[in-house]
Amino acid sequence: GLVADIYSKKTLRELPGTKAIGHNRYSTAGSGQLQNVQPLSVNFAFGNLALAHNGNLVNAGVLRGELEAYGAIFQSDSDSEVIIHLIAHSKGDTIVNRVIDALSLVRGAFSLVLLTDDQLIAARDPFGFRPLCLGRYKNSWVVASETCAFDLIDAKFVREVEPGEIIVIQGTELTSYHPFLERSRAQCVFEYVYFARPDSKIFGPNAVYPVRKAFGRQLAKECPADADMVIPVPDSGVPAALGYAEGMGLPFEIGLTRNHYVGRTFIEPQQAIRHFGVKLKLNPVPEVLEGKRIVVVDDSLVRGTTSRKIVKMLRQAGAREIHLRISSPPVIAPCYYGIDTPTQKELIGSNLNIEEIRRYVTADSLGYLSLEGMLAMAPGFSHHYCNACFTDNYPIMLTKAEQLQLGLFEPDQLSRS
Repeated sequence: GLVADIYSKKTLRELPGTKAIGHNRYSTAGSGQLQNVQPLSVNFAFGNLALAHNGNLVNAGVLRGELEAYGAIFQSDSDSEVIIHLIAHSKGDTIVNRVIDALSLVRGAFSLVLLTDDQLIAARDPFGFRPLCLGRYKNSWVVASETCAFDLIDAKFVREVEPGEIIVIQGTELTSYHPFLERSRAQCVFEYVYFARPDSKIFGPNAVYPVRKAFGRQLAKECPADADMVIPVPDSGVPAALGYAEGMGLPFEIGLTRNHYVGRTFIEPQQAIRHFGVKLKLNPVPEVLEGKRIVVVDDSLVRGTTSRKIVKMLRQAGAREIHLRISSPPVIAPCYYGIDTPTQKELIGSNLNIEEIRRYVTADSLGYLSLEGMLAMAPGFSHHYCNACFTDNYPIMLTKAEQLQLGLFEPDQLSRS
């Protein structure tokens, strides 16, 4: 359910203490069942420990097998629990050294926070796949995946947690460690395309909204369309659609309305839920669409099922022509670092060419933003981004054993077993 429904004001008043961590779970590894809900909490030789993790560990299956061989008993099928067991099995003499030991063994993406009896620890993998931000609230420190969380509590953004950095907060004191070998940055460019909130800053001081709008302007240069108006697929397609409309000199209209209580259909853990979710989530506005040639701008086209249903809805609402424009390149490869695209067979861009995709979604035309255009609009150096989902070129190559073990932590593993 919604956080506000679970943690009422009454509930929060009954939670004493000076430190806390929380987690909104999007299941990329492990099912959505209760035992996988984070923070994961344990009690071991060093006291209480709680973990909240954003990302995905590509060698979690291999490590889990080794830990079980030493007698470890797992309570969940989440890859995050592997980190807890590694901390417990470490020979380090302090909790910080144990965390360093554990994280030096994992491969993949992690932006995480740990809560102990007297410390708050934040850590980010050496590649910097997922964002992690450090903020200041009065005399206290706060850590979050995105800066929009700071706005809610009037905290000030200080800086990002650097790739490969471990931050230890004890009371009002902050200590920084850089214990890992330096790697070339591989920040997830899909955060700018879709995943991050548009009112956030990620990967340093870079605001998401203007980047998405720039994607749309670049898309207008690369894939113009002869049309009467531009409409977005709300909400994530809005900034790019505004940029596209500006670039084309066309009116921007709201031709689809969204029910904000349904959530994101792309990240629903099961395909059947996604299909039903599109109908509940979006509804066309016939008065805007009737007899019009429209450009529909969406941020990405991953499986194709949502786009096909949207095109059908728009035609039924009276649109004369539908030109679909995507403000990112075709997704051709799965993500192993924290986005739910586990197999290539689910990715329409991996199996069909652009004309075949156009016919499948039944649009009058289809255009994608080029990889070069996207990277040119993204802040900083283009080689600092992971674009494996668009190129099939991975910053971390998986061993054969890791590839064989990936299915162990797929989101629907429990329902299949």
